[in-house]
Amino acid sequence: MLNVRSIWNGAISFGLVSIPIKLVNATESHTISFRQIHTEDGGRIRYRKFCELEDREVSGAEIGKGYEDADGSIIPITDEDLAHLPLPTAKTIEIVAFVPGDRIDPLQMDAAYYLAASGAPAAKPYTLLREALKRSNKVAIAKFALRGRERLGMLRVVGDAIAMHGLLWPDEVRAPEGVAPDTGVTVRDKELDLADALMDTLGEVELEDLHDEYREAVEEVIAAKAAGEAPPEAPEPAAGGKVLDLMAALESSVRAARESRGEAPAEEADVHALPQRASSRSAPKEPAGKKSTAKKTAARKTTAAAKKTASKSAQGTKKTAASKSTAKSTAKKTTAKKTASRKRSA
Repeated sequence: MLNVRSIWNGAISFGLVSIPIKLVNATESHTISFRQIHTEDGGRIRYRKFCELEDREVSGAEIGKGYEDADGSIIPITDEDLAHLPLPTAKTIEIVAFVPGDRIDPLQMDAAYYLAASGAPAAKPYTLLREALKRSNKVAIAKFALRGRERLGMLRVVGDAIAMHGLLWPDEVRAPEGVAPDTGVTVRDKELDLADALMDTLGEVELEDLHDEYREAVEEVIAAKAAGEAPPEAPEPAAGGKVLDLMAALESSVRAARESRGEAPAEEADVHALPQRASSRSAPKEPAGKKSTAKKTAARKTTAAAKKTASKSAQGTKKTAASKSTAKSTAKKTTAKKTASRKRSA
């Protein structure tokens, strides 16, 4: 951290306590940058800065700041003008409140910085603020000026250091109007159960294990072309399609996630598909990798249907036999009554 160049020097104002600090970037970009070139000969494309009044190229030392007024005139603004702004936050990170961390909307989070104690006198008050933040389980909300404008910040403890996240002002965060679906959708409990099962199956991940595969692929292309070799070919994209059955898609996702984690497939009783209406449309074809599962499922359904049919047939046979037996018994009783009636008449 001592070798990192500070981008701002000032102090934290904590009531009447002043803590001299240096502001350093807490993050770094590993993005691969490209230069613009002339495609015909590979020459670099450069931008030169010209003064439109003198029509000549000027150096960086000759360039300053200016504000363009409504009538098009330019009002020069010097660094000295900005250094003497009538703001208490010009050289101070002024803490204005302490709030629970969950009060901060992640949409407001901006760039991150580390606040490094500047010199030995800052060690004691710096440590005091850090330990107070730890014990309170709160974050500090502060105002500070950086790069020509006043900003909002959030101070929190990271390890043994104090970090500050720049925050957008509340009116800079857009409301999510018109983003959510504008049609009424009903989500069934079975669908939520399957979504929960998929979330549990995917589980958690160590963020340290994630890496930028795109950057690695670009580096491979650069290395191959630098060596005069053909760049690696891109793999065939996975076949996509419309989701015709949300339940089937969720079930397939759960199975695929479990297989990728080396887990045994769950019993079929764990997941129940919703009954489907009869339709004249042909059923969508199963992907090649899932034919075996489809066959097993079809076999189970066929066996179950056969058992139901056999059960119904057996019940029908029993009912028919019972009906015949009842009819015979009724006929015998009727014949006996008629015979007895004739004997009495005789």
